[in-house]
Amino acid sequence: MSWNESGNGRRPTGQGPNDLDKIARDWQRKLSSALGGGRGGSRPGGGASAGGGLVLLVVALLVWAWTGLYRVDEAERAIVLRFGGYVKTEDPGLHWHLPFPIESHEIIDVSQVEVFSKSSMMLTADEAFVVLNVAVQYRRVDPVRYLFRLRSPEETLQEVSESAIREVVGKTRIDDILRENQAVIAQNIETLAQETLDAYESGIEVVSVNLQSVEFPGDIQDAVQDAVKAREDQRTTILEAQTYTNGIIPVARGQAQRTIQEAEAYRDRVIADAEGDASRFNALLVEYQKAPGVTRDRLYIEAVEEVYANSSKVLLDAGGSNMSILPLDKLLEQRNAAAAAALRQAVAAEAANLSQYNAASEQTQNPRARRTR
Repeated sequence: MSWNESGNGRRPTGQGPNDLDKIARDWQRKLSSALGGGRGGSRPGGGASAGGGLVLLVVALLVWAWTGLYRVDEAERAIVLRFGGYVKTEDPGLHWHLPFPIESHEIIDVSQVEVFSKSSMMLTADEAFVVLNVAVQYRRVDPVRYLFRLRSPEETLQEVSESAIREVVGKTRIDDILRENQAVIAQNIETLAQETLDAYESGIEVVSVNLQSVEFPGDIQDAVQDAVKAREDQRTTILEAQTYTNGIIPVARGQAQRTIQEAEAYRDRVIADAEGDASRFNALLVEYQKAPGVTRDRLYIEAVEEVYANSSKVLLDAGGSNMSILPLDKLLEQRNAAAAAALRQAVAAEAANLSQYNAASEQTQNPRARRTR
């Protein structure tokens, strides 16, 4: 059933096509009167058509002008283009530009940090295969350069990052990548990538580079683990050797210093003795020159005293007919032996007395043991 048919096949009263045309003409006449387009027309139909076209033109102009309004958020910047060429950069706020196709705008978020991940297999400095999973964080700090300097900024960033990773890892040993200097490696990758992007004037800032994981191809995993373990054992052995060296060297240096000090003391003592002997000889020479005979006799007597003091003495009695020999050295030895024997006996007796005293003390302190006995 069409729109102009009723249930019995007849049109509703007052809803025909002529009525719709009349309503449209009334609206056109009212708009023309409001805009001054309904005066002086000899033909009502022609005046209404001209007024309707003007209204449509005004509405179209308003809509076209309205499309030039746009808003820039706090974290964004707007790049205004005129026929595709750069005109200006707008800060956050409400702005207007000549609508399309004369001018257009591009909104760039300059504060949002975006992340992309990169996984690459490469060779290290010691020719080891390694698979690095790297996450790169970046943001667009210069929207003009970001839009106009590079054809595909994100793709360029990924290629630059991979190149920087390969260059840094290619100069680094596998031990440093696995155990020690991952933060330094990430910093070097970030610095190299940023320098390349700055040279391209990309308008992109690399915020950070993170080494998420370091893996090895499956067919060489066992061999790499064995090599890593061998390097760890080597490092442990070197540390033990260094510890032993650090313990031995100070002792050896102390002994050497002590030997040097003892040698210096011996040298000083010998020099002092020699100087004393020389001084004593000079003093004796002066006395000898004054009285040679007396000095000579005194030197002889002192020498004999020194000899007899260090030797055994035997007295000979030559006054009688029979020569009597008194071996003083043997007598002294016998006296010393008797004194030693007496001392040993005294010590043994004292030990026996001490033992008896201890036994008596034990019996006194333990009555039960005494009753048992």
